[in-house]
Amino acid sequence: MNNFSAGLLGCGLMGRRHADVLQKLGISLCAVVDPIDAACVEVVNNWQGEGSPATFNNLEHMLQVQSPELLVIAATADVRATQVLAAIDAGVRLIFLEKPVANSLTACKRLRRACELTGTSVAVNHQMRFLPQYQIPKQLFDSPDYGGFHSMNVSAGNFGMSMNGIHYIEAFRFLTGEAPVEVSAWFDAVAVANPRGPQFQDVSGCIRVTTAKGHRLYIDASADQGHGLQVTYMTRNGRITIDELTGEMTTVLRTAEHRDEPTSRYAMPAKILQQQIAPVELIDSTKAVLQALLDGDGYPTLEDATVAVKTLVAAYRSHRQSGVSVCLSDISDDDPEVFPWA
Repeated sequence: MNNFSAGLLGCGLMGRRHADVLQKLGISLCAVVDPIDAACVEVVNNWQGEGSPATFNNLEHMLQVQSPELLVIAATADVRATQVLAAIDAGVRLIFLEKPVANSLTACKRLRRACELTGTSVAVNHQMRFLPQYQIPKQLFDSPDYGGFHSMNVSAGNFGMSMNGIHYIEAFRFLTGEAPVEVSAWFDAVAVANPRGPQFQDVSGCIRVTTAKGHRLYIDASADQGHGLQVTYMTRNGRITIDELTGEMTTVLRTAEHRDEPTSRYAMPAKILQQQIAPVELIDSTKAVLQALLDGDGYPTLEDATVAVKTLVAAYRSHRQSGVSVCLSDISDDDPEVFPWA
């Protein structure tokens, strides 16, 4: 059991999942906050863990009454930065935050500055590093047999670049150990209505991200693609492909006697292996991120999440310039543009 009291802000789908995570970790839930009373009631009625949660319609009222050591924020991106700053001002020093962390780079910078001044620890729920879909290929392509990882190719249905594409940007940064340096993007002209409300907009289309060492990320999540989520990793000597929805993994690796042949000999004899791994899930991986925050190490930080936001901002800039490559170094950390992300 973790000896913490927690507040939960946002009782929608992700908020309910966070409540499940808190319950699994044995964390006391002292308060839930949502402007919709029925949403709060649903979380409270399903709560079987430590504590008896009080319900509030807004964060300010909750912080006047309660003093949680941990605040879990599962509200939308347009209000996250303001909520984090309010929690920090109230003395909360552990914050678990959904992504994108904010809807502007200026807001991201304000959050980082506030955390530096107060010693507040913020973990962002980019849980990919805790999922076997990423841990297993990383172990493989880091091995000498594969000869080094070079590109990550995401082919998906229309999953939204701010909703899901940003996860793959952070996963790519984690897998390569490098921050992106250049981005090109081509977004679709027509956007599908956002289920969280007409005030929110996401984009579909294609993104290409590169690092200083030449690692490459390609995302194709276009509006005319309606099903599936497959990630392929290309290495010097092989290929790893994972269907993230079914857990089917295929590895293709040149046989040992042909690994020194040039890359132009792309059809050399290879060993092909198909195996089943766990499909993507959200509860246990989110639990792992939160536990890392409580342990004080190994969680996705505000700095990591800001890199992902900046990469997405660069993608928007590239799209507006017909796909021209945009350098992240040319975008200010104080860039004020506000995006309609949920």
